[in-house]
Amino acid sequence: MADTAQRHAQILGAAPRIPALAVDELTDDLADLLTRMISINTVLDSRDIEMLTDLMPADGEPVAAPDMQSLLANLPELMRTMLRHPALFARQVDIGMQLLGKGLLPARDRELAILRIGWLCQAPYEWGEHSLIAKKLGITSEEIERITLGSAAPGWSEHDAALLRAAEELHADAMISDATWATLSKRFDAQQLIELPALIGQYQAVAYSQNSLRLRLHDGNLGLNAR
Repeated sequence: MADTAQRHAQILGAAPRIPALAVDELTDDLADLLTRMISINTVLDSRDIEMLTDLMPADGEPVAAPDMQSLLANLPELMRTMLRHPALFARQVDIGMQLLGKGLLPARDRELAILRIGWLCQAPYEWGEHSLIAKKLGITSEEIERITLGSAAPGWSEHDAALLRAAEELHADAMISDATWATLSKRFDAQQLIELPALIGQYQAVAYSQNSLRLRLHDGNLGLNAR
């Protein structure tokens, strides 16, 4: 695996390839997308939820300009970059809402799988953000460090090791092996087994975008150094 400093230099050492929208380029017609973003960030207990809620008051009506423009200035750069393709970003938010807000996988299992694929993709933004989310769920710094070592590291339960191995197998071979599937089937029902590869694939795709766009880290995100 690439040295962390070298990987950070590769992805974060130059300016983003597509600049984020400037505040004066943002439109006020964001109510539907903001509602979706609030939903997903609420589920994750995100540090962005207060800022997003400020953009969409309790009565459901977006605030008016110029107040809206002032609040939009606080949108994370990732969001302002993805708003250059609002239709695609809206669909990504919808998928996130389904997997994170309505998903059938236990939250701990979900984050173990996301972190493993994020590490395999060496995705600083994804790894750093989901390390913060994982810790809120009780996943320890020691476990996050062990995720970097993978499913073969000592200390994992049979189920946790299978979750990590599923991400490893999908990343390497685009398929979960029979042995790993059998282990996961001891605890997961049919819907959860369908959801797991979809989850891992979604976050591999997110890693592709974040890395390729060279998105800079949000405040408090330590990238691949996060534990």
